[in-house]
Amino acid sequence: MSTLKLASRRWWYLMPVVFITYSLAYLDRANYGFAAASGMAEDLQITPGMSSLLGALFFLGYFFFQVPGAIYAEKRSVKKLIFASLILWGGLASLTGVVTSAYWLVAIRFFLGVVEAVVMPAMLVYLCHWFTRAERSRANTFLILGNPVTMLWMSVVSGYLVQHFSWRWMFIIEGIPAVIWAFVWWRLADERPAQAKWLGHAQREALESALAAEQQGFKPVKNYAQAFRSPKVILLSVQYFCWSIGVYGFVIWLPSILKKGQEMDMVQAGWLSALPYLAAVIAMLLCSWGSDKLQLRKRFVWPPLLLAALAFYGSYALGSTHFWWSYGLLTLAGACMYAPYGPFFAIVPEILPGNVAGGAMALINSMGALGSFAGSWLVGYLNATTGNPGASYLFMSAALAISAVLTLCLRTRDARAAIAPAPARTAHV
Repeated sequence: MSTLKLASRRWWYLMPVVFITYSLAYLDRANYGFAAASGMAEDLQITPGMSSLLGALFFLGYFFFQVPGAIYAEKRSVKKLIFASLILWGGLASLTGVVTSAYWLVAIRFFLGVVEAVVMPAMLVYLCHWFTRAERSRANTFLILGNPVTMLWMSVVSGYLVQHFSWRWMFIIEGIPAVIWAFVWWRLADERPAQAKWLGHAQREALESALAAEQQGFKPVKNYAQAFRSPKVILLSVQYFCWSIGVYGFVIWLPSILKKGQEMDMVQAGWLSALPYLAAVIAMLLCSWGSDKLQLRKRFVWPPLLLAALAFYGSYALGSTHFWWSYGLLTLAGACMYAPYGPFFAIVPEILPGNVAGGAMALINSMGALGSFAGSWLVGYLNATTGNPGASYLFMSAALAISAVLTLCLRTRDARAAIAPAPARTAHV
């Protein structure tokens, strides 16, 4: 069977499983914003400052357990790790709907972050087991598409659940699918190509040989400590920290911003919250396709981030008197913030060998979690203290601009040279 046919079968068999798994993780992470905008604070007597902290607390747990999750995934089993995580995060998400005080909510949000911390690094490791360098930006994008696609339908569904039932039933209903899906994951997910009975023997060997060949030519990195001290890993960590400030300040508080800005109900806020994520899906697919075709990762990362920064600044400059123009710029910002994810996470396996790449991606993602904590907390705090989103737009704009500049500072080898049939000079992209 040809490589093309083999690639097609991997995409159709594996990516739906990966996509749904990450989608469920994101569902149970992001629906807090709808509860915060629909009466949870009044029911649990949560102050505006505490609401900001609760929205962000998830990311503290998420921060501390990224690297241990990646190491377990690399050294032991992605399959077992994700199976246990699905059951635990689904259960914790549903428990959120029955809490009677803010103190229980504090504990649940933190432990939900702990359980979900392993998902992203484990999935990135998993894709490195199955897809070659030339495919990896698209594979990463189909994984991370679970984020905006989930936000797209969740924004509508959560709005209806809150409007017609309550925020409690929203959490309970939306936590159950993860527990059910755990058993589907266990049945369908094969750890590595060698274990895939749905591939022929020759296909498994060809794929494993291609993946092994890609590891040749890397400068050896003995352990995680050496990888974590790499200037490139440190730069990417700081870059992703700043980027995540914008993304999660946007994700967590968009429903509240829209509801307050136009005095609309939660169903209307849900529909308007969905449109930026539809634009993000289109932008991510285009960006990942161009990145894999040209193998120029940086050029598909920094321009969208800079455009997102300008869009947030435009919303700030317009103020609260031009709601629909501001909303259009928010839609543009949302699309541009999501567009570079696939190319970005394709960079690390191209600058580090496989034995430490997963841990490095986890470190970078953990710094993103810290940025997510800062973004969701500070955006909520600024909105609550100023009474309008102007200051938070300016804050997110500055963070994204810094992220774009840091990306420009990164020096990488030309990924095209790594996959070319003949030797080629190294270039900076």
